[in-house]
Amino acid sequence: MSDNARGSGTDRSTDRTEMGGDGSGRAVLRADCANCFGLCCVALTLTRSTDFAVNKDAGQPCHNLQDDFRCGIHTELRTQGFPGCTVYDCFGAGQKVSQETFDGQDWRQAPQTAQQMFQVFPVMRQLHELLWYLTEALTLHAARPLHSEIRRALDTTERLTHVAHDAFADLDVAGHRDDVAALLLRTSELVRATVPRKKKRNHRGADLIGARLKGANLQGADLRGALLIAADLTGADLRLADLIGADFRDAELSGADLTGSLFLTQAQLNAARGDAATKVPPSLSPPSHWNK
Repeated sequence: MSDNARGSGTDRSTDRTEMGGDGSGRAVLRADCANCFGLCCVALTLTRSTDFAVNKDAGQPCHNLQDDFRCGIHTELRTQGFPGCTVYDCFGAGQKVSQETFDGQDWRQAPQTAQQMFQVFPVMRQLHELLWYLTEALTLHAARPLHSEIRRALDTTERLTHVAHDAFADLDVAGHRDDVAALLLRTSELVRATVPRKKKRNHRGADLIGARLKGANLQGADLRGALLIAADLTGADLRLADLIGADFRDAELSGADLTGSLFLTQAQLNAARGDAATKVPPSLSPPSHWNK
């Protein structure tokens, strides 16, 4: 994984305020592998599957991790059986743990830090993912009535990311996630209320594996946690759809319109297939493999 960067028919993708629709407020929430000690390649468990070519225990370095913490097969991950690495996103947690929480101490040079660093990383990753969603929520004009609550949740989450490394084990991250999730759901409902009711669909948590949704009008739909694995969404309208937690592995997004969609991440795009006609939010980028 190391080295990866990692209503009406009107387009409301510009209906964002304060932090900019280009996602500039989330710059620190993007993976900076050059300033990380390859934590995703060590701290996480890999299970041999279509996503990973090998089994690897948490705390064991991937055999592709080099001495400089770069991936030895970065440009060949998909062909070498590691597509799961290309879709992983730490939301900037790697460099935060490496450079701030542990003050730039390399776990190889300071092995006494290794175990604790590997335990802190997945917790930090959860917190940074929440920061990503909350920062986006502040850009949504229709959610202005909730902006004060969102700011407080954002500030609380940010404070949690700065605790000392030996305090992470005592954090109630699960409880905090539940509180933030409820707030994000209220945010989603406010924004999607701008779409006429008759046009909205509720597919929250739905099993849509392999579904034929070519050209579907999913504007303002609730697709939270939906399983869209290998679904055909060619040309689908996903504007203002809530996509938090939706599984887009191998979903076909060619020609789909995702501008203004809610809580979409780069990892979700990386897991899907698309083309030059796929419209994505300005804060995200079309994956390089879409051009192949």
